[in-house]
Amino acid sequence: MRRLRYTVVMKSFQFHRKSPLPRIALVLCGWAALSACGGKLADVNVTVVDQKTALENQVLGSYEELGQDVMLLASVRSVDENGKLKTVAEIPPGKMKAVRAKQRQEFNQDDINQFKQAGAAGEGKDGYLVFFETEKTKTDAEYKKFVQTLVAEENQDRKAIYERIVATNTAFTEGDLPKVEKISASLNRDNAKPGEKIQLDNGSWSVKK
Repeated sequence: MRRLRYTVVMKSFQFHRKSPLPRIALVLCGWAALSACGGKLADVNVTVVDQKTALENQVLGSYEELGQDVMLLASVRSVDENGKLKTVAEIPPGKMKAVRAKQRQEFNQDDINQFKQAGAAGEGKDGYLVFFETEKTKTDAEYKKFVQTLVAEENQDRKAIYERIVATNTAFTEGDLPKVEKISASLNRDNAKPGEKIQLDNGSWSVKK
């Protein structure tokens, strides 16, 4: 009997190495689907294709964890239902710095998005925002100062988060900050909206289509 060869190709979206269940489930589902076709599976080749690289997934996982930390911190109440003070676990300084940075990012997000849509800020190849002069910044000094201040805050917050990712992720060492910055720059370009400025790896600037 002719041997059959089946290839199951699956895409993993934002897969994190600490959570293998989604990938395992996909493999099992693919196996079950093939078995349902009937007959003996003489040769099964399972190929897993990730949408993002492994390192990108590590960074994405770290972003998600920070987001969860922000939610937990915001949900903590100082008193319980009986009016008594609740004991709050102390958060390490390094972690708190990153959490506070994430909080400020969320607070400034609407303004930052407007700056990018207006062309007053663009995503640089090093993972940080770059300020651009526009007709409004040229004629409105107060607005220009506002844009530059928030761009500077955003870049400070990004660096704090990048440093936290390096410090807490086994995939990176102390000297890997530039690598995390570059990975984040790629993710920022992917997430940029049409009309926003993005810098390519070769240093040239383009407008997201």
